Amino acid sequence: MSVVAVTRGHHYVVSSGHELATLAAFEVLDNGGNAIDAGVAAILALEVVYSEQVSVAGVAPMIIRLAETGEVITIAGVGGWPRALDAEAFIARHRGNIPLGVRRTVVPAAPDACLQALERWGTMTFRDVARRAMQYASRGFARHPVMLDYLRQYSDDMRHWPDNVAIWMPGGEVPEPGDRLVQADLGRVLQFLCDEERAAGGDRRSGLEAVRRAFYRGDIASQILAHQRTNDGLLAAEDLESFRCQVVPSVSRQLRLNGEEIEVHTCGAWCQGPFLLEALSIAEAAGVPDMEHGSDAYLHAIAEILKLTLADREGYLGDPDFVDVPLNTLIGNAYASERHTAIDPEAAFPGMPPPGSIPGHTAYVPPCAADEALLGPPPDTSIVCVIDGDGNALCSTPSDTSWDTPVVPGTGFTVSARGAQSWAVPGHPSCFAPGKRPRLTPSPCLVLSPGRWIMPFGTPGGDVQIQANLQSLLNHLAFGMQIQDAVEAPRLVTHSHPDTFAPHAAQPGLLTVEGRIDEAACDRLAARGHRIERMADWTHWAGGVCAVRKDLATGEIEGAADPRRCSRAMGW
Repeated sequence: MSVVAVTRGHHYVVSSGHELATLAAFEVLDNGGNAIDAGVAAILALEVVYSEQVSVAGVAPMIIRLAETGEVITIAGVGGWPRALDAEAFIARHRGNIPLGVRRTVVPAAPDACLQALERWGTMTFRDVARRAMQYASRGFARHPVMLDYLRQYSDDMRHWPDNVAIWMPGGEVPEPGDRLVQADLGRVLQFLCDEERAAGGDRRSGLEAVRRAFYRGDIASQILAHQRTNDGLLAAEDLESFRCQVVPSVSRQLRLNGEEIEVHTCGAWCQGPFLLEALSIAEAAGVPDMEHGSDAYLHAIAEILKLTLADREGYLGDPDFVDVPLNTLIGNAYASERHTAIDPEAAFPGMPPPGSIPGHTAYVPPCAADEALLGPPPDTSIVCVIDGDGNALCSTPSDTSWDTPVVPGTGFTVSARGAQSWAVPGHPSCFAPGKRPRLTPSPCLVLSPGRWIMPFGTPGGDVQIQANLQSLLNHLAFGMQIQDAVEAPRLVTHSHPDTFAPHAAQPGLLTVEGRIDEAACDRLAARGHRIERMADWTHWAGGVCAVRKDLATGEIEGAADPRRCSRAMGW
């Protein structure tokens, strides 16, 4: 029986990483907005209530299903490296590292992603959807456990930046649960954007374009660029002024699970999302849906499938504008049928296995530098999923850190430090270059059964995202668990691959498991060669999955929210 009851409605349902973001989205729906309006309202709210790990000037990838056409579209809500980057000089100066601070800045994408979503498919103004976020920033809210855990984990790093400490750790110490956090500067930024929209006059689109100008060309851009110049940053006016997120169709894979034809949609090869499709393909080829759920054989198979998938991610995945990614092969049946044969049912890979071989492509094999000291909770991201009464659906995983880069004075936000997810290693598919996007971990998803139901879903959690998404999706679709039960079921996490965040450390052979996983099964996993470490039950180290599912025949909508984080679902 689930710890949290599933949320049900017939008009609309929202599930997000925090109850205040869910409330913001729900109010927009109550006021006549659609799922896109509501999703943007939740993103803005998450950028306030999770501001330590979700930035107004960060990333915000989205996947959207349009009810009118059934089309599934993605917004590539991540920016590229500044044009001024000299990769060779950067590598030499920083000795192959991506240093803390503004030198890891990429173009902030979240504002444009939100504005494009509103322009193309929304119905409301920016101030309509920003009202609650402004309120939370200027009037404050109670600090929550996930924020405080984050601050405890990164407090030493945070202390590099006095302006960051002033916001999130006043007095230099981690606050107490429930202490009120007021972010006056951030509230003024949001109010300024609303004022610029109002002053523009004209129609809704004119107002949204005024918001874009204010951020990417106006006063906010000036503050960002002055801070970059003062701190030896690379970001320049031309990077901001010319920026637009790509809007492209999703990447999808058809599967048959539990007798039902389904389509799983993810964002493209600029993020790790497509490797959920590869993992599902290998799981199908390996017969995972026919195994006993929760058995040691099942858990071993999941761990080894994830290792294979993450090895291929390292070997092949980079910004497709710069890298020839053999995506159709990687997610296809033939490759999965071959790849799964590398799994030994009685012995674990001792570390990350080599990537698979694909004719015409040379996979990169990264060094896996072990560093146990770096094992910790994933450092950022939150989530929102929403479906409205018409069947429009949105999932977004907004993100960006506060521990590794300074706040822009007077704004209350950090500018996207997502360059930390690139590699300063020539030959790696995600090695940085001017204009090249880092390989993003945030990866919203959407699954559907054509004509029957739709379900946006996803999780925060860095490299845990593919892992939590795979396990939750199999729980629900292959093993028939009710959606909330599928989200709550205990998980495992492999750490054999290089971490996406610099310095890309690995823990070869390490498999962390939640405490509710059977001890005898864990003993048998250890006998296969897995290095088992127990996590606490209900730890946010295992992700925080949210999902909303609509039955297209009955109109009933269900929402699931992961109790591992502060997630909440609300429906009517």
